[in-house]
This record gives sequence, C-alpha cells and structure tokens, in this order.
Amino acid sequence: MANKLYVAATEPRSGKSAIILGLMELLTRNIDKVAFFRPLIDVDHGSGERDNTINLIRNQYNLPTEYEEMYGYTVKEANHLLSMGKNAEFLDGIMGKYNQLVNKSDFVLCGGVELEGATASFDFDINADIITNLGCPVVLVAGGKKKSPEDVVRSVKVYHESLETRKCDIVATVVNRVDPDYLKAIEERFSEKNIGVGQLIYVIPDDDNLGNPSVGEVARLLDAEILYGAANLTRHIRKFTIAAMQLRNLLERIDYGCLIITPGDRSDVVLACLAAVQSRTMPNISGIMLTGGLVPEAPVQKVIEGFQDTVPIISVSENTYQAAIRVDKVHASITPDNTRKIIQALAVFERHIHTEELSDKIIQTKTTMVTPKMFESQLLQRAKVDKRHIVLPEGEDDRVLRATEILLRREVVDVTLIGSEDKVRERISSLGLHLENATIIEPRKSPFFEDYVRTYYELRKDKGITLDNAWDIMDDCNYYGSMMIYKGHADGMVSGAVHTTADTIRPAFQFIKTTPECSVVSSVILMCLDDRVLAYGDCAVNPVPTAEQLAEIALSSAQTAQLFGIIPRVAMLSYSSGRSGKGLQVEKVRKATEIALEKAAVLYPDLEIEGPIQYDAAVDPVVARTKMPESKVAGRATVFIFPDLNTGNNTYKAVQRSAGAVVIGPILQGLRKPVNDLSRGCVVPDIVNTVAITAVQAQAYKTGSSLVG
Repeated sequence: MANKLYVAATEPRSGKSAIILGLMELLTRNIDKVAFFRPLIDVDHGSGERDNTINLIRNQYNLPTEYEEMYGYTVKEANHLLSMGKNAEFLDGIMGKYNQLVNKSDFVLCGGVELEGATASFDFDINADIITNLGCPVVLVAGGKKKSPEDVVRSVKVYHESLETRKCDIVATVVNRVDPDYLKAIEERFSEKNIGVGQLIYVIPDDDNLGNPSVGEVARLLDAEILYGAANLTRHIRKFTIAAMQLRNLLERIDYGCLIITPGDRSDVVLACLAAVQSRTMPNISGIMLTGGLVPEAPVQKVIEGFQDTVPIISVSENTYQAAIRVDKVHASITPDNTRKIIQALAVFERHIHTEELSDKIIQTKTTMVTPKMFESQLLQRAKVDKRHIVLPEGEDDRVLRATEILLRREVVDVTLIGSEDKVRERISSLGLHLENATIIEPRKSPFFEDYVRTYYELRKDKGITLDNAWDIMDDCNYYGSMMIYKGHADGMVSGAVHTTADTIRPAFQFIKTTPECSVVSSVILMCLDDRVLAYGDCAVNPVPTAEQLAEIALSSAQTAQLFGIIPRVAMLSYSSGRSGKGLQVEKVRKATEIALEKAAVLYPDLEIEGPIQYDAAVDPVVARTKMPESKVAGRATVFIFPDLNTGNNTYKAVQRSAGAVVIGPILQGLRKPVNDLSRGCVVPDIVNTVAITAVQAQAYKTGSSLVG
C-alpha cells in the first residue's frame, strides 16, 4: 500500500487547491491518520501572512499538526539556500520535516508550489527534484482555462515527459478549469496521442463559483473595511463595474454577480444599487466597494441600515482607478471560512472524478524508487529514533569535527571525540564550530584509562602482552575507542579518516570479536544509484574467501541489507551463470551457494539466493529471461556477493565512477559491536552517513534484530 502522494500543477491558478481538497476528502474516508505537507510555500511570514492551502486543509480536516510542521521552506528561504549553492541542505531540510510527518501518520499528501515571474523558470524542476527524493507517486493537475484542446494536450505531454525522464510514477492527470465545450475534444485528443497510457485521465470543466473570488477575499487582500453585509462576504464576484456615470446608464450595465466600484461620496449610486438588489427585475450584484476612504453620510447610513440582509459594502483608501486595478489582479482561492466554496469544490471533484477508481490506484501505486538523498535522509531519521553513543577516535581531524557538528545539531547520535583535548578545542575554535554537547577524551587523562589497560592486559596476556605493552597500546585512539565499546561506555565506533583499515579494525578483531553465528568479519558497500540502493559484499576485508566463508558473507550481507531497508535477493557472482561454466572459481561459488541455501533453509527460509550468476543476468531482467528464466533472483537481485576482494573492490569503484553512484561504506558485519571504517579520502557527508549506519547497527544489536522474510 502506498503511503504518500504528491500533487503537482503545470502552472499557477490551475485549481490545484480544489483537487487537493477532493483528494484529502477521499483519503480521510479510507485512511486513519492523513497528514498534509507543502515542501515550499510562497508567503511572507514577516507580514503575518500564512499559506492558505495549509490553513484550508488543517482547518477543514482538524489536523493535529502545527502549521510550522506542515511546510519545508518559504520560497524566499529556498531561494537564499539555492543561490548559495546549498542544494543538499535545501533537500535535507524538506526531507527532515517530511519524515517527521511520516513517522506520525499513515499517509502524507504533499502539495507542490507554482510560481510566477522570474522564479517560475525553475519551479517545475524544483518540484520534480522534491518528488523524486520524497519518492512520491504524482497526481498532475493541468490548467485548461482559456486553452484549446491542442494547447492542453501539448502542455500535458511536455510535463509527462519531464516527470517520466526523472522516473516519477504518475498516478493520474487532472485537466482542470476547461471550457465546457472542449471536454469531449480533450478526452479524444489524449486517446489519439496515446498520452497518459496506464494512468487515469480526468477532465473537469471550469466552474465560475470556484474560479471567481468572493467579496470577502477581495476585502482581505485589499485590506478593506467592511461597513455592511458581513454575513454575505462569500458572494462570488463574476465581474466588476466602475460606477462613474449617471444612474440611468449604470443600471443598464449591472450584471449578475457584479461588484460595483464607486467613490465613497456617491450616495446616489449606493442607494440605487441597494434598490436594485431588492428589485425582482434587476440582476443580483455581489457587493459594493467604496473608494477614496469615503463613507456615506449619516442620513444615508440610516437608510442603508434599513435594508435587511444587505449585500456587502466595503471601503478602501485607494482612489477608484487604483482600486479597480487591484481588484482585477485578485485571484480566487478556497479559504477556510468559505463553506460554500468548499462544498462546491468537493461536489465538482466527486462529479467529474471516479473516486473509487482513483482511490484504488493511489493505494496500489507504491513507488520503488530510492534516491541517494532519500536513503541518506531515511538513514538519519532511523538513527534519531533511538539515539546511540558513537565514539570517533580521530577527534583532531577537521572533517570529523565538521561531521560531528552536523550529527549533534540534527540530534542523530551522542558523540565522544578522542584526541589531545587542547588540539581538539583549538581546531573547534579555529573552524568556528559549536560542539558544546560533544565529549572530548584524552586517553591518558581519562579516569577509565587504568581500568582499560588492565582489561586489555587480561584479555591479551596469553598472547604475550605485558602490562607495560597494554599501557602503551591503550594510549592509541583506536584501541581506546574499541575498549569503550567493549566496556559498554559507547555503542559503536567509526574511524579511518586518517588511519588504515587494518589500524581501525585490528582492535575489534582482538577483543570485540565476532558474533556466535559468524566466523569471519566481512563488509558490505551500499551503492546508492539514481533510483535504488544495492548491497555489494565483500569489497574491503577478505582477499580470497573460501566457499564456507563466502556463504557466511552472503547471509551476513543479506542481514545488513535488510537492516537498511533493502529487500534481500542474493546473487552469488561468477563469470558464468547456472551450470554453463566450469573451473575452480565457478565451483567455489557453486559450493558457496549450496552452503548458503542449506543454512538459509533453517535460519531464513524466505531468503532468495541464486548462484553462480553473472552480474548482467543478476541485474538486468531482459538478460535474465535469456540466461536464467526460472530464477527468482535473476534480473532483480539486490545483494551481490563477489567471489574475491579483487573483483569486488574493482567492481564497486567502476560502478561508483561510471554511474556517479553515492557509496556508503564499507560497513563491517559479523562483529559483536559495530565498528566501521572510513576511506582516508572521505568527505564530511561520508562520515555523517557512516556514523548513522553505525548507530542503526547498534540499535539492531541492542534489540537482537535478525533477518526475516
């Protein structure tokens, strides 16, 4: 079942709010906790303005979320971040707030933003990036007002191609505010051009009651004073007329739903219009706007007060010409207080959209796309759920310190830094970082140092370690950090920014050791491609694993993959597929597959394993149908087990460079407590991701999580 949906429009004033309202009504009928979120809002909070769509949905459906939780950034804030090149921070902020709603809801409906003027050029690209990284299926709303069928179809085709290029799943397209005479023609054009094949297409005619502003909207946007008729502010304005002529000429120009704009001292016009309202032979106007800051004199006011249930009379300070220009620029919206318009919007939605069909399609459409940014955001959110304590032995390194600030600011983990306290604090000050919540430990000055020395001595004295040796060894940052984990003073460790892999993991091999079910420590690389995440093992630790070790690596890698949200389907890689090849390497992989299947049958009966299999057959469904048509793994593998370190290490680096993949890892697996290694060429985001991964592993060790089908 899908748990999210994004509503994107092709242009401003397409009637998207009415579609969002209808979708919200549809969703709340079928799903318990539905949240609403707008990644971007085009408002000025400094002037007290609030986003109308958020207020509408929040009030109409009594949502428990606060207004501030329901949007990512204002357009002004977004422009500031993007102009400074902070695209990653921009997406991180949106995804962070979105994920907070996901954690509290069963379904999140997202509404895009449509901009005008100079900012409109990058508007759709921003929406598309957000859609991709939130992994939302899309309902596209296309504006049809004052457009021919050809123009509508051409516009929709362009947006479909743009979204499909980004691999977005389009659930439905709604062409809204269409000239009623064009309904059938537009439907026929979609069919003729094969546009929207496989998705739902709905065409909704323009509705004057929804497309025209109410007197109340005009009064609010022009900051008008409401003199009379406050109970009738929901009347819709179909047009406006400036009353600057004699009454006999004005009366001929009054139409149904007309707003009369006249100077405030034209009492004759006011009284004539009110008389016309009472007349059964005259069209009913929507209201009267008095300009120039003038109001009727007392005797005239007394007459006005004698009319029962009068139309709204509002007053503005601008002169008549300026007021008319401003009224002409007012665009209709569905405000929370306009019950009539809300009811009308829902009625139009249900009249022209097959709600059961759309509901089924939304619920069934679950996107499988996982972008690197999406994966990283989910990773940080998972780490935050149950905060763990991670030790970073390389506390004097600038990259580690910058990553620590991010981790602490976002409350992902608690951090201990190891290093010379004076040097660490000097670097923090020099870099201008805020690390007040980080613990800094200089091993020899620690109150635990002597205890750690004696513990290490007891654990390793059979290996020839003396107390003096233990004293010197425990002064090493990696040994001290590993002992913190062993003693339960930290939950995990990340190192390797300035140390070799051997330096990082040697202490773990010596006294943290492997879990009972593992005889070998191995590693997994998470390859974040444009639309999915794959697991590669082992690419960092074991040069030439035996068949037994390879089987163990396969099961460990499947566990790690599932821990990070990847459905494990294991491909045991070789240079031949199935029974087609021979040779020592193929036989080793074949034997490893048999051992892995045998163990999985007892421990993880639902785990799918295939081998030997070539990489192309494992990843490409077309090749899989030719080479291994009966395989459940071929063409859809997610966990790739390489026969040796040479193959694995070179393959992951080739994919990383040629596909532009984001690489996370290596992640060590098989240890009793999590220790992970960084590349010495790592950058700050690599450290942040690896710490988050270590925290998630620590959560799993705490709860005893294991692989399930």
